[in-house]
Amino acid sequence: MNLIPKNQLKLYGLNDYIDNLISLYQKNLLPNKILLSGSKGIGKCTLSYHFINYVFSKNEDYSYDINNYTIIDKNKSYKLIQNGSHPNFSLIDIDFEKKNIDINQIRELIKVLNKSSFKNEPKFILIDNIEYLNLNSVNALLKILEEPNEDTYFILINNNKQILPTIKSRCLDFKISLSNSQSTIISNQLLGEKISNLIHSDYLDYYFTPGFVLNLIEFSKINLINIKEVNLDDFLKKIINENLYKKKDSSKYVIYYLIELFLKRKTNLDINNYYFEFIHKINNVNKFNLDEESFFIDLETKVING
Repeated sequence: MNLIPKNQLKLYGLNDYIDNLISLYQKNLLPNKILLSGSKGIGKCTLSYHFINYVFSKNEDYSYDINNYTIIDKNKSYKLIQNGSHPNFSLIDIDFEKKNIDINQIRELIKVLNKSSFKNEPKFILIDNIEYLNLNSVNALLKILEEPNEDTYFILINNNKQILPTIKSRCLDFKISLSNSQSTIISNQLLGEKISNLIHSDYLDYYFTPGFVLNLIEFSKINLINIKEVNLDDFLKKIINENLYKKKDSSKYVIYYLIELFLKRKTNLDINNYYFEFIHKINNVNKFNLDEESFFIDLETKVING
């Protein structure tokens, strides 16, 4: 199962958004600081890679197929980005062994930006999961966002999380969204099968995204959980009892999404005493690197078994 945005050759459901970006670029109106905001797993990063490939591959063999919204895997720029060696492309993202995008990553980016562009072509800097920028890295980033080099474009990915106004004010914010029916269709296309055949209905609320579905299925396979038969309550109990939340990988957001979904559906709870309490705790655990184990013990004691 392909979970990595840079490997996604086909763009699903976001055709209008890439058409808009391409139109702005063709008219020399593309802002050099773009914020793509929307739910995690909706395809914002995949959209970015497709647009960047369109720009890079314009004068190359196997250029971007705009009619079918497809990257051609024989394309030179695609291959260079795949192996991390494209001279005009930089990616900043969270290392899941850490809790934040740290200042050293931004310092390395500054070194790259101080070098001349290869063949005088555009440079693209893609910063994913910007909610993981810590205060020092934010301050360093603001300095280069203030006056970016000519023909240098920043694309920042915001997963509908609260970010500093100083970052938001420097970027043009593109709101990216999918309807529930669009998310269902895209998920079915990516899986080659109806999601209702693979996943218990407990896991699918109105706001689920294709990325969430793919990561949930991958997580369940790795941990030998039959998510067609196991309901949400039992799924969370297994995560806590087997300490599956301690794994440091990109599936962590799936666990916290399921906790939020679980809390929303616990209609017998005092919503003020529990829902907002644990949502606040989730944010603090992620933001301030607090003790996860105590959080999950508290969740199990007060809510799941309460």
